[in-house]
Formats: sequence, structure tokens, C-alpha cells
Amino acid sequence: MASDISGELRTEVSRRAGERCEYCLIHEDDAGFPHQVDHIVSRKHGGSSIPDNLAYACVICNRHKGSDVASIEPLSGDVIRLFDPRHDRWADHFWLDGARIEPISSIGSVTARLLQLNAPERISERRLLQSVGHYPQR
Repeated sequence: MASDISGELRTEVSRRAGERCEYCLIHEDDAGFPHQVDHIVSRKHGGSSIPDNLAYACVICNRHKGSDVASIEPLSGDVIRLFDPRHDRWADHFWLDGARIEPISSIGSVTARLLQLNAPERISERRLLQSVGHYPQR
């Protein structure tokens, strides 16, 4: 399928996000590959390519998210929607504890688990970036 994300729209999404992944906060300049435009609600689920349905995501977050819009909370078995950068504030669902992204809500919890935000290699990368001032400290 040909992309319906124009260069202009990609630039708008990137600029709005400050060139950071809207899920893990890594800056595009510090990622190994260019960030991608993520459909928050995927086309598969009826999402469109309008700015209000698009987020800027690093390759790792975008690959883990895929077309998912929700996940199962392991303890309760409840279906919980994923973090939505257009309608949720990051600080309402996560906080930084050193290089760990700690979830503080059920939305944050299922998102952190599904996107593997605290995989050991991701924590190591954030710790290194923090040591050179390229990643938020809290």
C-alpha cells in the first residue's frame, strides 16, 4: 500500500513531537533509525491519516505497538486501551525513575509492557543518553 503520509504531514507530526518518540521519549537524533509516523488507531481498525490520529514513534516502539489499540491487564484480565499521545498527557501515565519509565496508571502499565519500554537494553540506552544530556532526567 502506498503511503498517504506526505512529507509535509510527516514534518508536522515530527515538529509537534519535538522530534522525540511520543512513547519512550528518545530523540530522533539519538535513535539508530529515523522515527516513523504511527497511526494511533491503525488503518486496520478504521484509523485515518489525519494529524489527530498520528504520533511520532521510534522504530522499536512502533514495531512493538503494531496495530494494537489495547492490551489485557494481567492481574484483572481487563482490556485497557493504550496510551494515546493526542489525548493523554505522558506525565499522567508515566514518570521517569532514573532511566526507567515507570507506569502510574493502568494505561501506562499496559503500554509499558506491550512496547517493552523497560527492556534491559532500552534502559541501558536511556542511561547512556542521560549521562551525556540527551535524554530527560525526570
